[in-house]
Amino acid sequence: MASFRAAVIGTGFIGPVHVEGLRRAGVEVAAIIGSTPEKSRQANQSLGIQTNLATFEEVLADPTIHAVHLATPNRLHYPQSIAVLESGKHLLCEKPLAMTTQESAALVRLARATGLMAAVAYNIRFYPLCHEIAERVGSGNLGDLLHVHGSYVQDWLLYETDFNWRVLSEDGGELRAVADIGTHWLDLIQFITGQHIVSVCADLRTVHPERSRPRGGVETFSSSLQTPTASDRVPISTEDCGCVMFRFQDGANGCLWVSQTTAGRKNCLRFEVAGTQGSAAWNSESPNELWLGHRDRSNELLIRDPALLSRRAAAIANYPGGHNEGFPDTFKQLFKSFYGAIERGAKDQPRPFPTLEDGHREIALCEAILESQRRRCWIDVVDSPSVDAD
Repeated sequence: MASFRAAVIGTGFIGPVHVEGLRRAGVEVAAIIGSTPEKSRQANQSLGIQTNLATFEEVLADPTIHAVHLATPNRLHYPQSIAVLESGKHLLCEKPLAMTTQESAALVRLARATGLMAAVAYNIRFYPLCHEIAERVGSGNLGDLLHVHGSYVQDWLLYETDFNWRVLSEDGGELRAVADIGTHWLDLIQFITGQHIVSVCADLRTVHPERSRPRGGVETFSSSLQTPTASDRVPISTEDCGCVMFRFQDGANGCLWVSQTTAGRKNCLRFEVAGTQGSAAWNSESPNELWLGHRDRSNELLIRDPALLSRRAAAIANYPGGHNEGFPDTFKQLFKSFYGAIERGAKDQPRPFPTLEDGHREIALCEAILESQRRRCWIDVVDSPSVDAD
């Protein structure tokens, strides 16, 4: 791979994950930038990054930086993405791409106009066995798609004393559990099936209408055992859990359960895809095992091994069978895909990573889910405003 330099904006939970993934993908990390120069200095020192850069503006002005990774709060994604693309740098943004479809559509149009590479960090696609299922579905191995079900559950917001900026609609958006983790599941299942979800029916719930906000701030996934000495009661309107039924464009249907209040589940994504000739199931807590279901013969358990996978899946499995790959490896593979596309310069070729169009579609899905919850009925997913608008 050619030599690239990247900067990461955001020093919370996911920012350092990007730094590690970039290094493993062979990309030089020029800096990690926090909300203040002091936070930038501390984060760079902690991660062993030698840099004089301390602000977002300094990163944009540096001509030696090729790409910028945004790992900041949701409300900042749109203005920062605009600034990155207008500075002439490639963009990799954490989800959600923006707060509304108006914003995400504008970003799609801007990225197209600049010709720059731009991606959304739906990293879960890059577990090798998720690529394997996508290949099997696409080749007809499971027959025609019948239905899909699954869940994405966590427990880090189980107690009313658990708090993070994501629970506030002004910072994270009007949807939280669906937008924060549910969109990972929805993106993954559309990637695997090769089909778009066209209608939804949602039943969402806010378990804690009020939460205690500690004075001073809390990091994502910080220990709930650390009881704050002082806190304020804050009203919460974003959902903690819920169910979304949906239909694909060919009529196949499915159901997603999402929760951030399921005790004991730290970060568990599961799904099962059923077709007319077979089925397949996968669990992110056992990411190196793929269950394959059959009607007329014994079921199978495929253990991740590049020698046993399709060429497509083996291409993102770097270790031999028995040498497990997990969460950090998905970022490495996503970044290798992204920077490999930059190196090839294939602007008119299919993008092998989650695009801004994918990010826009996920926000359209979220808006339909939110409308369904409010109206208590099925809602069609409309790609509006169009990314092709002037």
